[in-house]
Amino acid sequence: MDDSLAERSRPERELLQIEADRGLAQRVAAGRVPRRRTPTPESEAPAAPFGSLPPWSPAAPAEERPMSDQTQQHTKPGADPWAVRYEGYDPDDEGRRESLCTVGNGYLATRGAAAESVADGIHYPGTYGAGIYNRLEDRIDDRVVENESLVNLPNWLSTSFRIEGGPWFDLAAVEILDYQQKLDLRRAVLTRRFRVRDEAGHTTAIIERRLVSMDDKHACALEVTYVPEDWSGRLEIRSVLDGTVTNALVERYRALSGDHLDLLRTAELSPDSVLLEMVTNQSGIRVAMAARIEVWGNGYRVGTERHLVEEGEVVGYQLALEARQSVPVTLEKIVTVFTSRDQAVSEPAAEAATWLPRLSRFDDLLERHVLVWAHLWERFHLDLADDGPVTQILRLHLLHLLQSVSPNSVDLDVGVPARGLHGEAYRGHIFWDELFIFPVLNLRLPLLTRSLLRYRYRRLPEARVAAHQAGYAGAMFPWQSGSDGREENQRLHLNPISGRWLPDPTLRQRHVGIAIAYNVWQYYQVTGDREFLVHYGAEMLLEIARFWASIASYDRARGRYVIRGVMGPDEFHTGYPGHEQDGIDNNAYTNVMASWVLRKGLETLRLLPAQERHELVERLALRREELQRWEEVARRLYVPFHDGVISQFEGYEDLEEFDWEGYRHKYADIQRLDRILEAENDSVNRYKVSKQADALMLFYLLSADELRELLGHLGYRLAPEDIPRTIHYYLDRTSHGSTLSAVVHGWVLARSERLRALEFVGQALESDVADLQGGTTREGIHLASMAGSVDLLQRCFSGLELRQDQLHLTPFWPESLGTMEFTIRYREHPLTVRVRGSCAEVLAGPGRQRPIEVVCRGQVAEVAPGARVSFPL
Repeated sequence: MDDSLAERSRPERELLQIEADRGLAQRVAAGRVPRRRTPTPESEAPAAPFGSLPPWSPAAPAEERPMSDQTQQHTKPGADPWAVRYEGYDPDDEGRRESLCTVGNGYLATRGAAAESVADGIHYPGTYGAGIYNRLEDRIDDRVVENESLVNLPNWLSTSFRIEGGPWFDLAAVEILDYQQKLDLRRAVLTRRFRVRDEAGHTTAIIERRLVSMDDKHACALEVTYVPEDWSGRLEIRSVLDGTVTNALVERYRALSGDHLDLLRTAELSPDSVLLEMVTNQSGIRVAMAARIEVWGNGYRVGTERHLVEEGEVVGYQLALEARQSVPVTLEKIVTVFTSRDQAVSEPAAEAATWLPRLSRFDDLLERHVLVWAHLWERFHLDLADDGPVTQILRLHLLHLLQSVSPNSVDLDVGVPARGLHGEAYRGHIFWDELFIFPVLNLRLPLLTRSLLRYRYRRLPEARVAAHQAGYAGAMFPWQSGSDGREENQRLHLNPISGRWLPDPTLRQRHVGIAIAYNVWQYYQVTGDREFLVHYGAEMLLEIARFWASIASYDRARGRYVIRGVMGPDEFHTGYPGHEQDGIDNNAYTNVMASWVLRKGLETLRLLPAQERHELVERLALRREELQRWEEVARRLYVPFHDGVISQFEGYEDLEEFDWEGYRHKYADIQRLDRILEAENDSVNRYKVSKQADALMLFYLLSADELRELLGHLGYRLAPEDIPRTIHYYLDRTSHGSTLSAVVHGWVLARSERLRALEFVGQALESDVADLQGGTTREGIHLASMAGSVDLLQRCFSGLELRQDQLHLTPFWPESLGTMEFTIRYREHPLTVRVRGSCAEVLAGPGRQRPIEVVCRGQVAEVAPGARVSFPL
């Protein structure tokens, strides 16, 4: 580095203001980047708690429920509600932080692992592309087991340094003087700042920033600034694209194959740019990454010794320069990522190489990235009165939702992975979690929901084949879905407590089809999108209805239809004692909702225009006799009851009561009773226990009026007192082994026991932030729980429902909690909803849409564009 450059360099104290993003804050302040609200400085932010809603676990009396230590790291008094910070380095907690600090854009996401780290049991660099799956086989106990997994893509971050030819930087081998990690929620930028002293006595400050662009889904950027505090000398930096990665994050999968990528080629594209191209070894998806690697100082490019690194699946540069004390130097790494699944591309490697020189520097990418995020936050605006810790966690949850699925996902033919694009748990499969996610998206980005529903529609042929092979009509969607819509549920699963590989019958959860039908109907209710209903939604709904009519058989003794051999949402009960794998009969949730699907199928036919209805009926060969059967089954399905409550399934009342107190004393955590009991050579099927809400899902999806009407159609009476009795019966028998359990229980208690409901809301908020399941967050966030926690406030506590072409509000919002405000879109109307103890308001944005009807506790108001309506409560 020449002397003139050193003279122009900024002192370290100015460098440490790098988070101002070199003028971006001024551009925001000038209005060139839209924003909802300027974040409150940490020193000025209010420290008041969020009313009576602390994010706690309801495991102890209220006065004994402080926030967990891990949650407090996110919710310190006076903390910036638009940022998540971690102070200090904690190797034991690194996995959780990496998941929670993931940055992504709906096309691609990268875990928050340090740029210099490798997969070593503490760190796990992981990058995942939406829809990039690969299938591998293993032999276990003389059985061939096949698993399809979301593939860990090459590590584009890999960057390290060394001083004067010493060892390459290792955080475990140096003295850590300061360490801070910050995830900026408003801008989706991850920053690490730390100061270290090595064995030779060199003190160095490092500032690392990264983003995965929401503006250009193929672009990622890393910036690492080095400040030699008390030394001058030779600084070497090694920055590469690393294709030696495997899928090895989840410990219980490590005995199975995890090598999904084969090398196609590496190349140097220019004196500062390299290319890595790989291919998945079964699905044949080509993945290309190109990286431009430069060193800058004080706005000038710094000359370096540059050596090309080509070591098998690794390609990049090793750079060397003469560093000077207190003079910062910055490595800038701009990366493009393309795959053979992309549309409008010629060939992935060619596209990555072509677009790389078209990308400008980090700060320019950042500015456009922030602008797109500002627009997203306008749509997903949700504010609570104190703008404190709960608001912060809700924003974190919304951030991760939008990093998993976003407008960049619309043309990708992808579903919603249960663990986001944040890790490898559940192998990246799509379950029924969209049931909890779509309500948030429907009201803000309905185009995205439409695209995600079309993922299901494209796999309708495979669902038809599955139904036919099982002896049924219609479409039987898989419990776990991946690339092509076949059932991806593993045939064997490992119990990590007993160490035994066991048959996995959970594919009997046929209720996933109910969730898909419900999602289709709710999307239509929000949007009125008849084109979707005509061309896609109706066909799915009708084929799912056809399946439920065919799986139901007539029981002459009862004079009713029954559904046998399934599993409910509970997930514990795979069969009856002595018949462990055969499923259970007449699951109440399944039967009631099957009736709902059949009725909605018939209603959908009536909604279709005459020509389209005629064409669809002919194409599906729907005959009058079949539709008459639908009406009969929908009216005569059997629903079991016992002791004045809805039975979870037939025979539930004959199971043994469980020794909850004894097992809580025996084990620190009994959420996964199925694993505990199997390890004891016992079976969860013997007991009245649930992993999560099952029969109570009826109260989650349907209002009390809707459920009473539906049961009345089936010939059953649900008395008002039966609802709380049923809720409490199962609440006392649930282990809450799923993060979704808190969401559902918080919802069903909200109308009758608000304070207890708030405890479950707090648990839903803490689920991943505090890793309440004890180590699962590091494997990937729980996306449905995150979205569900938002939905609890926006729909449950505001009483927001969409039915009969009306928007209903029935707020149950405590006055002590101040005002809640959120934005939604209903029938193309941009609406702002404000709820406080004494009043509910709806403000409509300008436009030319047809007026809508809003109903609040019997009061009906017509709302036109630009209007405001207020309902006293």
